[in-house]
Amino acid sequence: MAVSATRPFEGLTVIAIEQAVAAPFASSRLADGGARVIKIERPEGDFARGYDDVVKGGQASYFVWLNRGKESLVVDMATPEGKAELSALLETADVLIQNLKPGALDRLGFGPAKLRQAHPRLIVASNSGYGEEGPLASRKAYDLLVQAESGLSSITGGPDSAARVGISIVDIATGETTYSAILEALIARGVTDKGQTSASRCSTSWPTG
Repeated sequence: MAVSATRPFEGLTVIAIEQAVAAPFASSRLADGGARVIKIERPEGDFARGYDDVVKGGQASYFVWLNRGKESLVVDMATPEGKAELSALLETADVLIQNLKPGALDRLGFGPAKLRQAHPRLIVASNSGYGEEGPLASRKAYDLLVQAESGLSSITGGPDSAARVGISIVDIATGETTYSAILEALIARGVTDKGQTSASRCSTSWPTG
């Protein structure tokens, strides 16, 4: 009996407006499962490209690890042409993942409410440092900051001082949580035929808009 080689997410299209670690981690899991992931990069590129140069060809290890199996597309979303290009991409998308600064997507004209109205089946997953509302919502965050604020840094390092955990554990956990939320939303869409909007906190934000 032949065994199907089809991967679980084949046929899904994911638009990922992302950089750094958390959102790329989530979209990389979808790419591994067979989804077509289109990574949107601003003209200067994902800054994770410059984290190091240890991979063949001078590429950053983090960038290669997190963006394997994706398509990369440069889009300047601050321009009318860029907005039109993103609108066209969203016409056939199943999932949008983004880690812009809270409110940036709205200012660009692609807020979750508008997206849900224009694309009822679209699943929108957002990462931010401190959530979409509340007194800290406008603040940017990064992995080391959240490690320190959560107290994680106080239980690692040497006897004389606190230290960062060696890997970007907060960003990775946020990406895994985002991935789980997307899976739940895909299951729900299979039942209701409607998309959902979800948000995960404690990731590196991209301050656009």
